[in-house]
Amino acid sequence: MTGPAKPLKRLAWRDGAMQEGTRIVAEEVPVAIVHDGATYAVMMASPADLEDFAIGFSLTEGVIDDRTEVEELELVETELGWVARMWLSKRSRSVLSARRRRLTGPAGCGLCGVESLTEAVRPARPVGPGRPLTPLALARGFDAMQTAQTLGRLTRAVHAAAFLAPDGTLTVREDVGRHNALDKLIGALARQGRNACDGAILMTSRVSVELVQKAAMAGAPILAAVSAPSTLAVTLADGAGMTLVAVARADGFELFTHPHRISTKAEEQPRVA
Repeated sequence: MTGPAKPLKRLAWRDGAMQEGTRIVAEEVPVAIVHDGATYAVMMASPADLEDFAIGFSLTEGVIDDRTEVEELELVETELGWVARMWLSKRSRSVLSARRRRLTGPAGCGLCGVESLTEAVRPARPVGPGRPLTPLALARGFDAMQTAQTLGRLTRAVHAAAFLAPDGTLTVREDVGRHNALDKLIGALARQGRNACDGAILMTSRVSVELVQKAAMAGAPILAAVSAPSTLAVTLADGAGMTLVAVARADGFELFTHPHRISTKAEEQPRVA
């Protein structure tokens, strides 16, 4: 069975000399998302937490509204990659027939294959009021996420998405693609019977349009990332009523939309779930 990383032989130029050695490198494989026997998408992803990925991708694509609409899920490993086969409820089948498209793209490419410009820049779903989050809790959440990035520490080549819950617990998923990591996180929450409506989603990447759209589909009122956003990402977050935090570093962060959810009250240290 394919794992998320493996050692590869390599040569390294160090201290004026060429040295033999190995490096742990992140696996990247095709993952076909199949609904009712038809391929909906083929994504390049890390071969880990694929059940979460299949459910999360189906949710953020709008194919399903709830994890219970997937009546059966089967993962099949082939010589070329993985196939996630799902059989859907009657309601989801009708939605799928109206919106089916072919999507084949590189790692985490959330817009590859989208034929309609309207679809590409569709408004993000409005989010609810959520709960306030303190700057200290946010900083601790990012610290805890960094500690929980097992694959990231091994490979230095993957992104992470985390959900910071109101009670301080942290759920983390990793992938070579930032969009995939977020889909895995959303799928993990759905499979646990949880949602993101009262917490915050944290990302190790820049803030793109697709991340705002996916976070909004999950109902997250706060999206925070370590790098800067694009202009359209800010516009979509503002329209959705989402608090957008970016450039989150050790010395602070920047707020771009709906800053009222960031308070100054103390919170406890987050715990990794």
